[in-house]
Amino acid sequence: MKKNTHPENYRTVVFKDFSCDEAFLTRSCAETDETIVWEDGNEYPLVKLEISSYSHPFYTGKMKYVDTAGRIDKFNKKFAKFSNKTETKEEETESADK
Repeated sequence: MKKNTHPENYRTVVFKDFSCDEAFLTRSCAETDETIVWEDGNEYPLVKLEISSYSHPFYTGKMKYVDTAGRIDKFNKKFAKFSNKTETKEEETESADK
């Protein structure tokens, strides 16, 4: 094994999945400024997660449905002014060519 390829600052850290309020204690070298008091009464560094094996559909077997139609409508409303300008420019160039 090559020397000096792995970090030396491994410590016990709590990873917390905030989408389902599950947490687990493991060793990591992830940097964080926050801490949390664990079940054993000791204070450990806290790394916040948006998704983990506790909440990921592959591991849970449950699918989360996302409102894609709402997202598409929101996108179209946000960028509608840009699409109208490009269409009018195209129409102007077509009418100038004729």
